[in-house]
Amino acid sequence: MVRIGTRASELALRQARLVEAALLGGGIIAELVTFKTTGDKKLDQPLSEIGAKGLFTRELEIALAKNKIDCAVHSLKDLPSESPDGLEIIAQLEREDPRDVLVVNRQTGVDNLDELPAGSRVGTSSLRRRAQLLARRPDLEVVELRGNVPTRLSKVEQGSVHAAVLAAAGLIRLEVQRRITMFLEPPEWLPAAGQGAIAIQVRSDDARMKAVLAPLNHEGTSVATRAERAFLAALEGGCQVPIGALVSVVDGTPTLYGMLADLSGRHIVRGSRTLDALDPESTGEALAAEIRSRGGASLLIELRQLSNVPAPQPE
Repeated sequence: MVRIGTRASELALRQARLVEAALLGGGIIAELVTFKTTGDKKLDQPLSEIGAKGLFTRELEIALAKNKIDCAVHSLKDLPSESPDGLEIIAQLEREDPRDVLVVNRQTGVDNLDELPAGSRVGTSSLRRRAQLLARRPDLEVVELRGNVPTRLSKVEQGSVHAAVLAAAGLIRLEVQRRITMFLEPPEWLPAAGQGAIAIQVRSDDARMKAVLAPLNHEGTSVATRAERAFLAALEGGCQVPIGALVSVVDGTPTLYGMLADLSGRHIVRGSRTLDALDPESTGEALAAEIRSRGGASLLIELRQLSNVPAPQPE
């Protein structure tokens, strides 16, 4: 029996059940153990104001460290770029569509972001999405939108906002992809590092769980997200810094795209690097260094001052 820790939202449960089904395919029985995280409880505050790392993961990681569960299943994009001591990601399932999407209230009658009337309210809890929205449409009103995916979809439908930006993967896994109005295409629009990937975390000293879960790893997903998360880590990014990253195949060549923006979207530094599949972390680190050298370093200082978080130290 494998005890799988997961958040209690319907999307998180569906993701955990994918791991459960994969284990069952190998003849291994599992049970789900649910948790409410800080991010689930504090729905009245913007994520960027709550501030702590691991808003959607910490409670699971504590339970895992205390041997109350055997593994934790996370949306990879929610995991801080460094695992706590004694814990590690042992496997990632094959990635779902990593793109962001626009969901529009049907009564607006528009089919894409560019057709939204000036002044339309667009909801998101992500500073990365906010910055990219304002860069493309500075005439929109970007408003805070929290809650699970069904809640956010409901707020769009009820007209609390005219539209919202969400992750394609969540809508697909919840089987509500019909609600997608428009895919926001990379590299012009970049998702969060690791978006669309499901990570399985274990205790580093648990050889039995490692042996059970390691075969579930999808190598292509792991290589891509390792580069993306290395880029994020090198910029010391979290929910308070607008950072996007994605490995995408261009003309047959896997390429890492990255961006760093200010909160208004007026200043965005972009870059790309061909992916080194044998050392994906080096690709992420090299792209981050390039972004820093082209104006990213001063942007990070400004962002840290605004959020009262210490600025990254020069390397």
